[in-house]
Amino acid sequence: MKKTTLIIIIAIAFSSCNQAKKNNITALSKNQIAKNSLTAALDSIQKSGQINGFAVAMVNQHGVLYEKGFGFSNSEAKEKYTKNTIQHIASVSKTLIGISLMKAKEMGKLNLDDPIQDYIPFKVINPNHPNEIITIRHLATHTSGINDTEQYMNRSWILKENQDLTNISTDYPEQQLNTPEKEIPMEEYLKRYLEIDRAYYQDDNYINFKPGERYNYSNIGATLCALIIEKATGQPFDSFTKEHILKPLEMNSSGWSLEDVDIKKHSRLYRNDNTLLPFYTAITYPDGMLISSSSDMAKYLFELIKGYSGEGTLLKKESYKELFTEQLSANNFEEGKRSTGNPYDEDYNPAIFIGHSALGFVGHSGGDAGVATWMFFDKKKKTGRYIVINCDMGNDERARELEYYAIWDKMDTYFNKLSTE
Repeated sequence: MKKTTLIIIIAIAFSSCNQAKKNNITALSKNQIAKNSLTAALDSIQKSGQINGFAVAMVNQHGVLYEKGFGFSNSEAKEKYTKNTIQHIASVSKTLIGISLMKAKEMGKLNLDDPIQDYIPFKVINPNHPNEIITIRHLATHTSGINDTEQYMNRSWILKENQDLTNISTDYPEQQLNTPEKEIPMEEYLKRYLEIDRAYYQDDNYINFKPGERYNYSNIGATLCALIIEKATGQPFDSFTKEHILKPLEMNSSGWSLEDVDIKKHSRLYRNDNTLLPFYTAITYPDGMLISSSSDMAKYLFELIKGYSGEGTLLKKESYKELFTEQLSANNFEEGKRSTGNPYDEDYNPAIFIGHSALGFVGHSGGDAGVATWMFFDKKKKTGRYIVINCDMGNDERARELEYYAIWDKMDTYFNKLSTE
């Protein structure tokens, strides 16, 4: 009797084990089927459109759901764009200024409401309001009054040295690409731009609103904030972010300069007419020149979602709470300039170098010569998406922009079908 009972127990256990394995295999199969289906859909968008190459990443609060590259990183050489292809990510880079700012605050190096003049060795005063104090928080929320002018667009970007420019156009009127000998240190550039009567100063470098009154997106203001982090911590901004963000998250393919990364993995960039752009960098690199892969950015987006949920690893819970706290109101915006219908408009309500849209998303977008990026997560669902492409957005018919949205929307339909396995 005992022997019979033991045999029955073993048989039941074996059957349960087999059923569990079958269920697990079924779940894995469904997940792979969903991934294959999404891959086919995104591949079809690339092949039928005008985007040379792009990569995407999808994450939730548990980890990475999907990451994949499509098309070509080099159309001429037919090199595939993969999840490990790198290129600079434009203004999504500014979110690292926010993380760095909160880390410096945790270290006791600064406070958000400190006057910026406490940290910089040259005068930054809005001549329209010379008695008003500009604070670090004003920089972080784009309310400092500092304005981007043609002095920014014409002087910030620098061509990489010693590159073959045969059959490559360096003419990019919206964003001038300067020869290497025009590069100067970031601090000197900011001094020439921001201090009255210096070489790059002009009257519209500041708007006619008091600090804190009017939202006015400013790349120069963001770069100045990075310089303040340098001065407060005694560490170069690129080194500080590497120590406190990139290394902890194992973003091993990422860096702030072409010398910091494996250029063999770097995508070529393309204009609207698909002509090749040269490799370039920027004097004001913190505002948009992080070079990364979609695989590395998936790790970063995963951390942001965890941070929003109070479980991040880079910052303390209170710091993440302050990072994501909405800072402004309707009074800070020009009437009619806030988009309530765009789910991915981070300008609707800025936090600290990251923004909330009117429809419940948090993140940042970016665009540079030959680059377009989006990185947003859904506050309620805790799901996030990242997309990077290696060509200018749109032509006269805005075809690429439509493809961009098509890629983004297609990912949205697959969150419930994917798992982290």
